[in-house]
Amino acid sequence: MKQLTDQVTFRHGATLNSRLVQAPMLTNSGDHEAVSQDTLDYYGARSQSAAMVIVEYTSVRKNGGPSRSWADDREQLAIYDDSFKPGFTKLAKALKKDGNKAILQLVHSGREANYAPQLGRTVEVPTKMDFPWISYPVHELTDQEVRDVIHDFGTAAKRAIDCGFDGIEIHGANHYLIQQFFSAYSNRRTDHWGGSLEKRMNFPLAVTEEVMRVVKEYAPKDFIVGYRISPEEVHETVGYTWHESTQLIKALIDRFDLDYIHLSLPAYNAKPQDSDKTFAELFQPAIGSQAKEIIVGNVMSEADAKDALKLTDLVAMARATLIDPQIGLKISEGRGDEIVHQISPEQVKRSHLTPGLINLFSDPKMEPHLPGRESIYYLHEKGSLNKDVMKNGTSSSFNLKHFKK
Repeated sequence: MKQLTDQVTFRHGATLNSRLVQAPMLTNSGDHEAVSQDTLDYYGARSQSAAMVIVEYTSVRKNGGPSRSWADDREQLAIYDDSFKPGFTKLAKALKKDGNKAILQLVHSGREANYAPQLGRTVEVPTKMDFPWISYPVHELTDQEVRDVIHDFGTAAKRAIDCGFDGIEIHGANHYLIQQFFSAYSNRRTDHWGGSLEKRMNFPLAVTEEVMRVVKEYAPKDFIVGYRISPEEVHETVGYTWHESTQLIKALIDRFDLDYIHLSLPAYNAKPQDSDKTFAELFQPAIGSQAKEIIVGNVMSEADAKDALKLTDLVAMARATLIDPQIGLKISEGRGDEIVHQISPEQVKRSHLTPGLINLFSDPKMEPHLPGRESIYYLHEKGSLNKDVMKNGTSSSFNLKHFKK
């Protein structure tokens, strides 16, 4: 029987101290996209949250972000040039100080780079088309620009290696550029990069090939490489279903010796409409026996994690680590009864939540929410943080004038 406390060894030799992973979550803590003290405080507090912590999606290209910025100088992180390396070196060191693994998730946000226009940047997409929810112009990538983006993933991977990360995760999920290329809805190209299912696979395959080339040349032998995917894109329009995405995963696994596949799910036991099996079960034949499977989605307790483990190799937790940054340590030491399950003003302080996360999860309209959120509603005042709490409980480096209504 699998146990959450089992050690797990990836195919290239890296060993995790347990089966627990911290999922990547946007903190909006970047100081003009660079690692800030808020970033370091947040991740430093989570060096024992799980055996492997995946740092939030980080832009590989200047036009690849930022997305969803909530303040003029607190943005999505980026690593598209060497100026970002000193901060990420500190971040990797902070995460690894207790013997757990630090992974950097790499992304190009594509059409979701919704703060980029405010910075005078171009929003890059596979196909220029009308997206009803977007009010800013988009630019259809030329063939050469597509190849430039692929190269940018490789140079970002090299920087992650230089900064001391134990691995990287290629972000092919959550409606960002790689998924946009794979989606029949957003990719209507007729060249090498679009059209048939096989051609819509070409971009994610090319990105992975470039990343793996860089890793094999520059990284330690036990460097970890994973790929994250949303199993389906089914909304008012259908970009793809699990029938197609499992084919992409099989193609990736057949060509590259990836360490893991990470399924981005709304709930760890979610199922598609046309199957009685969970996505976790449906993807296992495509993943095979050499790579590990990670699932995430509403894992809020030790009991949830144990239940999720019945379906997978590794279990990722997200919101639970926001509330208790030592949840992984407590589970590993048999102290599950000490896990904090509700947010509170005191826990906000103890868990070193960034101002962006405080602002987000103190919003009464936020879903999915943190249990106990009623106790921190007062921190959310028309998009601002309570000045007294800012002074006494969170980062003093943040300037309140940068909050936006």
